[in-house]
Amino acid sequence: MKKILLIGIGPGHPDYLTMQAVKALRTVDVFFFLEKEGRGKEALIAARDTILAEYADAARYRKVFAQSPPRSAERGYTAGVRDWYDDKARIIAGLINDQLADGETGAFLIWGDPSLYDGTLTILQDIERRELAQFDYAIIPGITSVQALAEKHRLTLNRIGESITISTPRNLANMPAADIHNTVVMLDSNAAFEHIDDARLDIYWAAYLGADDEMLAAGDLRTIGPELAEKARQARAEKGWLFDIYLLRRRNSDAE
Repeated sequence: MKKILLIGIGPGHPDYLTMQAVKALRTVDVFFFLEKEGRGKEALIAARDTILAEYADAARYRKVFAQSPPRSAERGYTAGVRDWYDDKARIIAGLINDQLADGETGAFLIWGDPSLYDGTLTILQDIERRELAQFDYAIIPGITSVQALAEKHRLTLNRIGESITISTPRNLANMPAADIHNTVVMLDSNAAFEHIDDARLDIYWAAYLGADDEMLAAGDLRTIGPELAEKARQARAEKGWLFDIYLLRRRNSDAE
């Protein structure tokens, strides 16, 4: 039986891997890289190569690359993502069928944790349900950028009597400012926070966590928001990509 591992590799630095992930890397015969076209992908590949060089068995594994399909916006966001996942399912099924021998283990290196903000697990389950390929699979948890953000800013995410929300930028744009208390927003390359006008919100922001060019900022949202938004746009323009995350936190809440 073929086996597929979804290995959480954290925000990208080798130090963010768990021992479970390190042990899993050493069992892999084929690492699959599904890459988007465009500027900046070389840096993303290099980050994963650094992890493999440090932990994987170089004499054992091989790498297989495939181009990730584009996501169309013509049918709207939800339908577009479903179509995109369907296209990915066909590509990944083909890789499993054609590039992985019976008895071998293949793996996808997942930024952060496979359960958060990544569709690969959903796609694998769809492949299995539709019987596009025959395989077993396992999930190796990873350190999330949410945890790394809290570490870098020395935060406790939960406050007494309050909940935590993890949101997409798209949902943040439709969220009333008064509903924001402890909201973590992931992969907001368009700085949705700059449109929020609330005098009682602080922002704790990070980008490229764990990298040599890691960026951190924190302060009153009204005060630093405009400059931070411009900084984020410049970083994305220079690199071709931006992995950012931030916490919006209300000051002087009823729970304090």
